[in-house]
Amino acid sequence: MMKFRFRRQGNDPQREKIKQDLFAFNKTVEHGFPNQPSALAYDPKLRLMAIGTKSGAVKVYGSPGVEFTGLHKDMATVTQMHFLPGQGRLLSLLDDNTLHLWEISLREGATQLEEIRSFTLPGRPGIESTSATRVTVILLKWSCDVACLGTEGGGVHFLELPSLHLLDSKSLFQDEIMQSVPEDYKSGKSLGPVESLQEHPQNPSKILIGYSRGLVVLWDQTTRQVDNLFLGNQQLESLGWESSGKTFVSSHSDGGYMVWAVNSSSPRTQQPVSSIIPYGPFPCKAINKILWRTSESGAPIVLFSGGMPRASYGDRHCVTVLQEKTQVTLDFTSRVIDFFTIHSTDGAKDYDNPAALVVLLEEELVVIDLQTPGWPTIPSPYLAPLHSSAITCSYHISNVPTKLWERVLAAGQQQSPPQTHVKWPINGGKNLAPDPKHKGLLLTGHEDGTVRFWDASGVSLKPLYKLSTANIFQTDCDHNDSLTQPGEEEWPPFRKVGCFDPYSDDPRLGIQKISLCKYSGKLVVAGTAGQVLVMEVNEEMSDHLINTATVDLLQDREGFSWKGHDRLAPKNGPISFPPGFHPIILVQCLPPAAVTAVTLHAEWNLIAFGTSHGFGLFDYHRRGAVLARCTLHPNDSLAMEGPLSRVKSLKKSLRQSFRRIRKSRVSGKKRVVINSPTSKVQEANAQLAEQAGPADVEVAPVQRRIEPRSADDSLSGVVRCLCFADTYLRDGTHHGPTMWAGTNSGSVYAYALEVPSLEKFSEQSVEAVLGKEIQLMHRAPVVSIAVLDGRGNPLPEPYEVSQDLAKAPDMQGSHSVLIASEEQFKVFTLPKVSAKTKFKLTAHEGCRVRKVALANFGSVSSDDYSENGLMCLTNLGDIHVFSIPGLRPQVRYDCIRKEDISGIASCVFTKTGQGFYLISPSEFERFSLSARVITEPVCTVDLDRPHDSTAHSNNTPGSLQANGTHKVPSANDSHSLGEAEGVLEEIQAALSSPPLDSPNSSADITLDTTGDITVEDVKDFLVSAEEAEKNLKNISEEDARSPGILIK
Repeated sequence: MMKFRFRRQGNDPQREKIKQDLFAFNKTVEHGFPNQPSALAYDPKLRLMAIGTKSGAVKVYGSPGVEFTGLHKDMATVTQMHFLPGQGRLLSLLDDNTLHLWEISLREGATQLEEIRSFTLPGRPGIESTSATRVTVILLKWSCDVACLGTEGGGVHFLELPSLHLLDSKSLFQDEIMQSVPEDYKSGKSLGPVESLQEHPQNPSKILIGYSRGLVVLWDQTTRQVDNLFLGNQQLESLGWESSGKTFVSSHSDGGYMVWAVNSSSPRTQQPVSSIIPYGPFPCKAINKILWRTSESGAPIVLFSGGMPRASYGDRHCVTVLQEKTQVTLDFTSRVIDFFTIHSTDGAKDYDNPAALVVLLEEELVVIDLQTPGWPTIPSPYLAPLHSSAITCSYHISNVPTKLWERVLAAGQQQSPPQTHVKWPINGGKNLAPDPKHKGLLLTGHEDGTVRFWDASGVSLKPLYKLSTANIFQTDCDHNDSLTQPGEEEWPPFRKVGCFDPYSDDPRLGIQKISLCKYSGKLVVAGTAGQVLVMEVNEEMSDHLINTATVDLLQDREGFSWKGHDRLAPKNGPISFPPGFHPIILVQCLPPAAVTAVTLHAEWNLIAFGTSHGFGLFDYHRRGAVLARCTLHPNDSLAMEGPLSRVKSLKKSLRQSFRRIRKSRVSGKKRVVINSPTSKVQEANAQLAEQAGPADVEVAPVQRRIEPRSADDSLSGVVRCLCFADTYLRDGTHHGPTMWAGTNSGSVYAYALEVPSLEKFSEQSVEAVLGKEIQLMHRAPVVSIAVLDGRGNPLPEPYEVSQDLAKAPDMQGSHSVLIASEEQFKVFTLPKVSAKTKFKLTAHEGCRVRKVALANFGSVSSDDYSENGLMCLTNLGDIHVFSIPGLRPQVRYDCIRKEDISGIASCVFTKTGQGFYLISPSEFERFSLSARVITEPVCTVDLDRPHDSTAHSNNTPGSLQANGTHKVPSANDSHSLGEAEGVLEEIQAALSSPPLDSPNSSADITLDTTGDITVEDVKDFLVSAEEAEKNLKNISEEDARSPGILIK
């Protein structure tokens, strides 16, 4: 029988207009802490801070909601940054020795950060090598008209601002300085690179120049003479003026600092006023940077990084704050990048009076209040380290009720009461974005067993509350407090600062799945060792025992024995819980495998959970198991060996995937690169392969062949999704509670539930009867299940209808169930479970489904019009939106690089058409698919900028404009091939590495640390890498051949 497809020619203009009003893709803002920061700058006039990264990104922050982001054209490390105070301009230096001038400007009604020009310092032909002109230090004169550049060759060059024109006549070279240096000090050696440049605080024409060898020179630009020589003999690290200009301080490589007096009567100074090694007398590490700040309240405050005793504490990352006899050694858990103080810059005032110390670390930003006794930490409203422990899962709740929001907020405030009442000092700019209409919560599960609650309503992701589950179990986390508490006489006087702590004492604590009912305050948290915690929010402290229950998912199945990790043992006796979420009951799955799916229905007092062995249904009100179903296939031996064996089987899986690649290359069409020199060759070869294929196989011309999956694939019993629904399952006249479960082998189980009424909850128990069992033809993993009402709309959440918070679902029309597998979407009618419509994504697009979610898209042209849509993220990183229940494709966008497996696995959608995914371990990228709901920075900065006719030159790289987020320019797309080859080499190296049970192996055996990363993810990535490698080879061969030859 022949099938004909009738398609309307062209697009419906009216429908296209509706789609434009509903859908629009935008990457809006990056939440979290910048990955691999490398430079720091501060504008005291505008009160803005800038952070540069190793990837070439520049991020400017002010008051919460004021953010600007830019990206250098070349992916080079930002080594230094300096603001032109008050002008909204920023000078950056990259490690390729190029200088770039950035400007905050108003373009098309939006305030943006854009690069306006760049500069490279030329060398003197035949005299200076390239390394001699490498810029080591930059000084921006307070007048903002000149930048002084110190170089590795010892020269100082002067650059006019903002034009970036080199003032050749003013350049100062070492030989000019050497004429004033005494002969006995020269001793045939050069002075070394310029390490520091500091402008005289009272006389702008004078500059303090510090050379690596230890010589410090006070240079007068107007007379071009050396006013003072300070003959230091210790390798110099940094310099800092005292505000009066009468003294300065120098720090050195031996861990000491020296105070020098500037006296016009004695042009040569042999000895400093004082020389101190704070943590001596034993050898110390270098003091990398030092600041000297005067205070009206008493002695000056000295701040420096480094200088720790090399043998005892050489591995510590510290900044010391010293004022007379008060000394605090701020001990951080990651490397110090840079720091600055927020202090008075008014020249009319006699004192600096520092208000705060801002320290940029490799993994977080810490701000210390210098005005409050004890120097406490000021909590940050943004730049929170999301990865203080590695993120393992994410969960988003839209439209959070005020009651729950206030209770979470109160619990967080009691958990971390503010140590100081000083407000956030970096508060420049104005946030023009309207207050969010609805509150949004982002929950992140972490490797150390914590769940962190974040305010995701606006541009700034603010921490609200931290829930810890480690205190419920007996683990190695209970350290001996006497070992960690400093003694009275301990030296150095360490104080632990910051919250970045990437180490987990027990990997079994890791959070895998989260589910929250926003109306009842019930929370389900499931972990790596099969632990499922049911919790509820409580405004009071409490001490109580933990109720426990176990659910055996194997159901006495013979021939299976668990070889993985043990379960986590709960603590004995009462446990004290602060205000917040308190556990109601701990349900332990047996075997204690990682929980792969969880869902909650608070109105029915039920939770469902699944592992690689099966799924269970539990009544937490009566504290009893309702159902346990084993989903193991007889050949599922790997599921019994824990996460260790998944890594062991990688070699076998890769071998199988490469075999599949070879088969699919012959049988199916491939994606070809448009305008590629080899596209014609590949097209011709594909046609030949199809002609040579078996004649009795009919394939639709728009579809690809899909290789059926074997029924005995390893880990086929993994439960991928669970859901509750009030729908028709037994017959078409009586609806009732149901539970649905989908597995890795394409099986769907539907259970009819007998849930007692509210009055009889305590008397009657819930019963479950298997109503339907569906087996998908290709056995593709089931990613999601959702029940639709008679109008094709998703069913409301628990309590929404009973509390008049949502419109009641249509229970008159025929319900349907939407089942999304990795390969296709299919809608079945209920209760007959007959196929109604489907869309074969893998057959049409050649990709696999990774994440799906239902969302409501509102129209920008009409507040009353909205549509429900199915959002789908594929393994290629693109996002599709389909109509429901018709499953018609609406839009498609490229979102995540297909090589970014972790980013794809970490993606979470919201119910309003937005989403988050990790672009680094510490940053979420926020994006929007909705034309109406967009969360992005809308801000402005009041600038005091002198007129500059050359402000916008013709060489402005317009593609580098950015606001809120940045996109990598297309010129950098060539890096993806190298990255792919690099990963191939890493995997090949992993295959040749010693087995995991070898004592020489240090492989990570954590089951899941970034989300649902499956073996298929790795296969997909290898396919793309191999294709890229082959394409490169074909291109080189094609170039060597005549263009007329298509097939060899």
